[in-house]
Amino acid sequence: MRIVIAEDNALLAQGLTALLEALGNQVLATTGDAESFLTAAVTHRPDVAVVDVRLPPSFTDEGIRAALHARERVPGLPILVLSQYVEDTYARELLADGTGVGYLLKDRVARVDDFLDALHRVAAGGTALDPDVVRQLLATPTDPLSRLTEREREVLALMAQGYGNSEIAGRLVVTERAVHKHVGNIFLKLDLPPEDSGDRRVLAVLTHLGAPQRPSAPGPASGVVTRSDGSVLAPHSTTQTFSPGSGR
Repeated sequence: MRIVIAEDNALLAQGLTALLEALGNQVLATTGDAESFLTAAVTHRPDVAVVDVRLPPSFTDEGIRAALHARERVPGLPILVLSQYVEDTYARELLADGTGVGYLLKDRVARVDDFLDALHRVAAGGTALDPDVVRQLLATPTDPLSRLTEREREVLALMAQGYGNSEIAGRLVVTERAVHKHVGNIFLKLDLPPEDSGDRRVLAVLTHLGAPQRPSAPGPASGVVTRSDGSVLAPHSTTQTFSPGSGR
């Protein structure tokens, strides 16, 4: 296998490299920060990438965010997260992205063979999840907005301000297609009914505002006003509107 590693712990990175190469694999690059990893992943397009969650400079979630960006740049890139921590928000987004993903906890990898088996499964398009990761991800919070990723919350906040998909794309410096995907994920994660997209867009905004979900006649109580042409004026905005046809 052709492998890229993102791990800031030099001893662990060198140990993984030595182990994998001794078994006939090719380690194309070993990086210690998110930016270098993203560059290596796009340049080499490996069979699988092994990524730590917390990388410089802040050691919070740079690694897993870089993994998500890498899969955007290299669709279907197999990612095995190897970390001491469960970063559940981005882990959900990574796992929801499809096949070829894994999440193992460093302290719980008791045997080298288990790690190698997980690596091969992920590279082949399968999944490999530590039971502790599964338990944490299945502990569903009661607040529906907590299911959203940070980017999805940003998109929803801009929807609440009345921006359409193209305007949101411009403000977040992403493609309109990416916004369309985020909006669809918002609808799915908020359990909105598969009906008129305008109603679903209003329902999503009402959820963001914490108001009762009554899209058929939103009024002053929710702060969302339906105009005669079917467009919706969001609260705290006198110029931005979104129309029923501007979402999924």
